[in-house]
Amino acid sequence: MYLMSAWSDGFFSVNEAGHVRVNVSDESSNGIDITKVVEHLERKGITFPLLIRFQDVLKGRIQQLYSAFHDAIKDVDYASQYTAVYPIKVNQLHEVVEEILDAGKSFGMGLECGSKAELIAALPLLDDDDTLLICNGYKDQSMLDLILSGQKIGKSVLPVIEKMDEFRTYDGRAEELGLHAPFGVRLRLTTAGAGKWADSGGDQSKFGISVPELLRVVALLEERNQQDRFQLLHFHLGSQISDIRTLKKAVREITQVYSQLTRRGLGIKFLDVGGGLGINYGGSYASHDDAINYSLSEYANAIVSTVKDVCDAEGVAHPRIISESGRALTAHHSVLIINAIGLYAKEEMEEDFVPSAESHRLVNDIHALRTWLLEEPEMAIPELLEAFHDASGKRAEADSLFSLGYLPLEEKAVIEKLYWAVCRQINDRVQHFDSEVLPPELDRLDSHLIDQCLCDFSVFQSLLDHWAIGQRFPIIPMQRLNEEPTRRAVLVDLTCDSDGKVSSYVGLGNKEHEFLHMHGFDADEPYRFGIFLVGAYQDIMGDTHNLFGRVTEAHIYADADEPEGFYVEKVIRGTAVKDMLALVQYFPNDLYNRMNKHIRARIQEGKLKASEGYELLERYAETFNESTYYTMPKNREME
Repeated sequence: MYLMSAWSDGFFSVNEAGHVRVNVSDESSNGIDITKVVEHLERKGITFPLLIRFQDVLKGRIQQLYSAFHDAIKDVDYASQYTAVYPIKVNQLHEVVEEILDAGKSFGMGLECGSKAELIAALPLLDDDDTLLICNGYKDQSMLDLILSGQKIGKSVLPVIEKMDEFRTYDGRAEELGLHAPFGVRLRLTTAGAGKWADSGGDQSKFGISVPELLRVVALLEERNQQDRFQLLHFHLGSQISDIRTLKKAVREITQVYSQLTRRGLGIKFLDVGGGLGINYGGSYASHDDAINYSLSEYANAIVSTVKDVCDAEGVAHPRIISESGRALTAHHSVLIINAIGLYAKEEMEEDFVPSAESHRLVNDIHALRTWLLEEPEMAIPELLEAFHDASGKRAEADSLFSLGYLPLEEKAVIEKLYWAVCRQINDRVQHFDSEVLPPELDRLDSHLIDQCLCDFSVFQSLLDHWAIGQRFPIIPMQRLNEEPTRRAVLVDLTCDSDGKVSSYVGLGNKEHEFLHMHGFDADEPYRFGIFLVGAYQDIMGDTHNLFGRVTEAHIYADADEPEGFYVEKVIRGTAVKDMLALVQYFPNDLYNRMNKHIRARIQEGKLKASEGYELLERYAETFNESTYYTMPKNREME
């Protein structure tokens, strides 16, 4: 129902208790029950929403990536090696970057930065002088100076030239400092990308230099006999390449450029195929922007075999292949856990309802329509459509009468409940028909009957890509997955914006993208959802709509020696109210003094007792240290 086997890449499954389990690479572990992690953290007073990072998954993804390229290199007898670099823009959090470097240390994993701040953060992390740091993005003089400083102290820092002015500045500063400074070039290929980020490649890309500009750089290096400075050739097709054929075409094009430059004597060591290794957010291999039509092994095979074929045909050495796979490395390791606060459904009249003798004519009319539907098991589409039109007409008439003062509020409520009961009856019947033969009114009826589930989170803070570009993320209940869900719902967040909802879901069939299957739940029992694949970009790009801040996060490691198979390495508390206020220049002391002034004035006027006033002030001050999110009532908390 949730297509878990397609999007989880084996990292998630469901155990016998009906809970979602994390499957880590440690063979001694049976996996981690996420519900047990949540309950463990809740007993320690951790608030929700909660972002859980399974650090072992980062290690597993790095191993999968290197294994795929190692196998591809071995299969075709490729005469060079592969190096992955992690683009820290995908998730710059210190813990994530350090974990990736640690997990990739034995493979020679490198880093990629795209701004001055990222460069400043990354340089001190290069403990090994051979660790590559590739610098993309537009670079001002101070950033180029910092790159040259890194080279001067012996670090493997390679700037990737994005435009001719950048090359001139870099070349001039290197000459002033007397450095034989290496660099790479990002080429603007003819091949364009595919998917949401197609404009990252091709002629319309805002990054990279053209072929004529490339030849001007080459001519200058040849004139100075500095061909060995040109060490890396780079292209990028976008953050998520959806079609493997596009990738093969681009790799063939860039390798042809590499081959011809190599034959001219350029000292290119690295061929950087950029980022874009995709993951199946949509859970299928269909032609959606959030899906891909290839596996990790096919991705590696496509790159390695294409580079080898072109190089062998042109008679040049095989370069070291570099990829900048950030999304594919980090997406799986983070899971956002959110609490369901309430479930709101269209209220329908009970089947045993009987109108009273004083009931309004419209109540009797719509009740008779409902009775007819209940007594007629077989109905054709024209009859169902007529019933819907009749019910809609009665409701519209009731609304008009109420607006004119001729219908009591109580009668309006009864008509409302009868109307939705009729709609439910009609909708249950039309589900047996193909949607292509249904009239639009009946086809749309299903979406009007879906519940709303209010959840403790902000789409704008934690799922910004969903709101901004329609990116789907797998969402599933975290419990009772051994029970068939009985309800369908749209998840809505705490913000006061109508866009604050999840409007598209991973599921079977186009219609099921409109809602999420879930169970009915008791308000006194916790019911939670997990939002998966949020480890890439969402941690960093969050907005502060309604001043909802960063959520609390916990870093989890598998450990078979622990009673529940895991331990909590670190908990980072979410943003407090006072911290969010400070971001928009509201400061606790000033706010406290202003509120104190108002309360003292009411006390002096005799409108408020002094004890009441100071109790109000104390409560106001206490809220500064609270979470910006919803706090569950005491009866919902774990004992």
